[in-house]
Amino acid sequence: MSEHLPVVSLFSGAGGLDLAVERADAEPLAPADLGSGLLRVVSATDHSEQALDTLVANFSHSKTIPGDIREIDTEQILATGGLRSGEPVLVVGGPPCTPFSKSGFWLEQKRESLDPNASLLDEYVRVVRESRPEAFILENVQGLTYKTHEAQFQRLLKGLAELGYNPQWKVLLAADFGVPQLRRRVFVVGRRDGGKFEFPEPTHSGWSERDRRIDPTKLPHVTAAEAFAELPHLASVSDDEIVDGQFGELAAEVPPGQNYLWHTERYGGRNVFKWRSRYWTFLLRLDPDRPSTTLQAQPGPWVGPFHWENVTTDDGAKRARRLRANEILRLMSFPDEFKIAGTRADIQRQLGNAVPVELGKAVVRALMEQLGYIREPVRKVSSL
Repeated sequence: MSEHLPVVSLFSGAGGLDLAVERADAEPLAPADLGSGLLRVVSATDHSEQALDTLVANFSHSKTIPGDIREIDTEQILATGGLRSGEPVLVVGGPPCTPFSKSGFWLEQKRESLDPNASLLDEYVRVVRESRPEAFILENVQGLTYKTHEAQFQRLLKGLAELGYNPQWKVLLAADFGVPQLRRRVFVVGRRDGGKFEFPEPTHSGWSERDRRIDPTKLPHVTAAEAFAELPHLASVSDDEIVDGQFGELAAEVPPGQNYLWHTERYGGRNVFKWRSRYWTFLLRLDPDRPSTTLQAQPGPWVGPFHWENVTTDDGAKRARRLRANEILRLMSFPDEFKIAGTRADIQRQLGNAVPVELGKAVVRALMEQLGYIREPVRKVSSL
């Protein structure tokens, strides 16, 4: 195409939804296939300098706006991308999910839904109202739909409905769309013409903690081992990859797919912990034959999932290993060539807050088909 359809990206982070937008018509699970370039993110915002560095490194054509969205005028967002109100085809973005995540639920302000950052949902509505895109896509953690946050979620839906966008929402499991991760995200989608958006049908099937039914007509979930296939084997291990300290020895003894419960009286490890006394992710090891559990953005020192294989330290001790950058990229269905600066922890923080690319692609493509911009049928899905 000689011209791209313009997209505005809010709360862009590492750019997972931006990638999904620009690769919406690309082959599923084929990182090298960039598609026709139907959509182009022309303007992106974020308050994190590190996230903006990542965006610049991977989206040279996008213009970024640093700062707090509450202090950025919609007119500036549009003008940066060379747009006026009514011209964006899409506004996309995921307001920071911290206020609605299960992580840190011990904080009273989160239990009571008092986190001040929850107001960022209102900022998203404000930009949609003032920019009048043809459609919008908002994503967030599943926790936004919980009863604890019902007031905020209903206010969001009401605000978007009053604009005439007829918002539809659904919680989707990333593994059902070819992502090697059991990650649930809520998507809210609306059209300016008031048409009802129909969410895409899953392409993959497998059992999860909530669903043991498997659809034999669909492809099986992509496993962690399949995701890591052909990644280079590194002989050396950096210090920040080693799970050491108070529970280092115990973590190394946990079998693949198990967690701290292995070291309770009900299983075969040491009887160290009480049953269900910790979070599920404590000392959790990946199961190579299943998708990964949800990758957390800021895990504690003994919070997994860790790799299923142990490593040997300089003094000969066996230790579990944290996931490497290229492995995290695969579990998030990001392309191998995606560039993220910083330490291993910085990379996990950015990717752990991102939208899995293939999940985002499925939603964006469905929307573009229903708007009439993509007319050819979805191409055959292939495994990693």
